[in-house]
Amino acid sequence: MPIPGDSGEELARDAICLLGVPTHKTGAAFTKPVDPLLGQAIGAWQAVRPQQPVMLDRKTAEHVHSLFAHRARPASKHYINETIIPMLCCKAGVSTADVRGQITSHRARSTIASQLYNAKEPMALFELQEWLGHRTPEATAHYAKITPNILARAYNDAGYFARNVRTIEVLIDRDAAASGAASSGEPWQYFDLGHDWCTYTFFEQCQHRMACARCDFYTRRTPARVSCWRRRRTFSGCSPASR
Repeated sequence: MPIPGDSGEELARDAICLLGVPTHKTGAAFTKPVDPLLGQAIGAWQAVRPQQPVMLDRKTAEHVHSLFAHRARPASKHYINETIIPMLCCKAGVSTADVRGQITSHRARSTIASQLYNAKEPMALFELQEWLGHRTPEATAHYAKITPNILARAYNDAGYFARNVRTIEVLIDRDAAASGAASSGEPWQYFDLGHDWCTYTFFEQCQHRMACARCDFYTRRTPARVSCWRRRRTFSGCSPASR
């Protein structure tokens, strides 16, 4: 069926189900997409549930049909959390509590929100806000928790550790070392900065790498210098990419 207010394009018959959510504590009534299995389950329940009279909605003062009701009374959250959920957990052979505490109906809402936020193609924060029916993104942020796996992948992709321990090139002036000029203070090690060189012998301990161009050890590279040097690689506490 077409999504209300959209371009009018029809979705695939089995691709999605649109669920109407009534006025609730965090916002007005709205429509959101859910898995077709949920729509099928609701349809199957509506076909077999006992007939119930219309009931007064205390939020809107309107008479509505309640999806879950017994003896003309809607199912309370206490009955759902203290009776139905423990019964379902027992039937499924799982515990009624975990490290976060007792399993409740609200926990399901938080779990689904976190799964949608950490999916392979995740929902954006504002999209998740609309799906949950929140008035503000701040409320949604309490539900959208980043999983350790996603956080670990993001840290790895940032490459912080790799940038700070990667190898850099050090060029050695063989003539300066052989002639003894190095012992008199002439530079003989040239650390490759990417744009030019640093001649400070204790380069890995330097505290002022952000101001290399103004340093006395900063040396412009020239083709004549490169031709008489050999190269070796060494580890440093910093790399050109992190400066």
